[in-house]
Amino acid sequence: MNTIRTFFKKNRLATIIVVVLALLGTIALGLYTSNNTSESSLSNTGEITQSSPLADFLGVVTNNPIGAIISDQLFDKNKSDSEVSDSSKEDSASLPDSGQRETITLAGGCFWCTEAFFQEAPGVVDALSGYAGGGESTATYKQVSTGKTEHREAVQVTYDPARISTEAVLDIYWGHIDPTDTGGQFADRGFQYTTAIYYHTEDQRTIAQASKKSLNESGLFDKPVAPLIIPYTTFFPAEEYHQDYYKKSSEHYERYKKASGRSGFIEENWAKEAALQFLAGEDVGMSEESTSAPKPAATLYQERTWSSEEIAAGLKKLSPEAYKVVAQEGTEAPYQNAYWDNHEEGIYVDLVTGRPLFSSTHKFDSGTGWPSFYKPLDDANIIYKTDTSFFGERTEVRSESGHLGHVFDDGPEDKGGKRYCMNSAALRFISKTDMEKMGYEAYLYLF
Repeated sequence: MNTIRTFFKKNRLATIIVVVLALLGTIALGLYTSNNTSESSLSNTGEITQSSPLADFLGVVTNNPIGAIISDQLFDKNKSDSEVSDSSKEDSASLPDSGQRETITLAGGCFWCTEAFFQEAPGVVDALSGYAGGGESTATYKQVSTGKTEHREAVQVTYDPARISTEAVLDIYWGHIDPTDTGGQFADRGFQYTTAIYYHTEDQRTIAQASKKSLNESGLFDKPVAPLIIPYTTFFPAEEYHQDYYKKSSEHYERYKKASGRSGFIEENWAKEAALQFLAGEDVGMSEESTSAPKPAATLYQERTWSSEEIAAGLKKLSPEAYKVVAQEGTEAPYQNAYWDNHEEGIYVDLVTGRPLFSSTHKFDSGTGWPSFYKPLDDANIIYKTDTSFFGERTEVRSESGHLGHVFDDGPEDKGGKRYCMNSAALRFISKTDMEKMGYEAYLYLF
């Protein structure tokens, strides 16, 4: 059995193949059993095998011996080959409760989903849904869901550090979110659904920063990793009906997880080989011959000329919402977009080319529900086009990648009278704190 463990630890692709074969075998066995076993003998077992949300994510039936080994390897990335082959060492999942406790608070969008993944992880003692951050003295779902508070939906994770490390807790966190989304998570938009890691200790802060840096440098995503790493201040438990929602209302939860886009994103982005390697703590995207070569930054802006072919290829990588706005000249809904009420200091850049377009220093509240600016950051990156699509004449604002929005003559008079009404889905926000490392240090003079 130890030889099998070592093999699967070193061969991730083989792991995935065996998972598929094991599942097919399980299905076939189940069909055979159902056709050849009497009703009375089935009722005598007294057991119903269930797979957890976390097992569903990994595609592993945990009560299958081979599946259990694979699950162990994907979760326990800190074991060396010698530890795997040493029969005297126990898997962390099977270790007894040490009595030690650490707590970290993680905002990953809708807390129904975040809680579900953590509740099923070996070594996690509890995952409590609630509202993190903010200066208010209390918080309720009715208040937070408006998006007008400083609270985020979050899950407070209590774990036994002798059974699961902080690094492994964060791997679970990364593996069920879109880490590049700055305006929420999937279908849930607004500040309350934005991502953040609230550290409770300095050790957690150091580990979180290293983990975020590693994901940024992995090359798994074309955009920078978004979750803020900030000190824990306050947490208010959510209403009881929100706790363990994935168990209480499992059918609705599963429909929501799929309809929101979370399930599809996880399958497309976190189930691929490179992502599994990252979650297992291995080098990603580098062959054995090139391990000494430096890794390029995931996204470092450089001023250059973009060909039409490159822009077309970049458009194909956009989310459906962004593609509809930029490539098909669509318009997103007011008050239900990422940046209409974003007050953080930073700049807004083109989704494809990264060219700077607007700055928070020129942003104002127009009362329209869309991000509004009284002037562009660099007019050389803006294209103006006459638009007669709605029974009149308007001025469309474009970048070389496509549609951004329109400009109107009802802006602040003391600032020139212009209102650049933009679609959040056509922009990417770079916070002031990230500008230098993302290659935008030339624009720090704005702040």
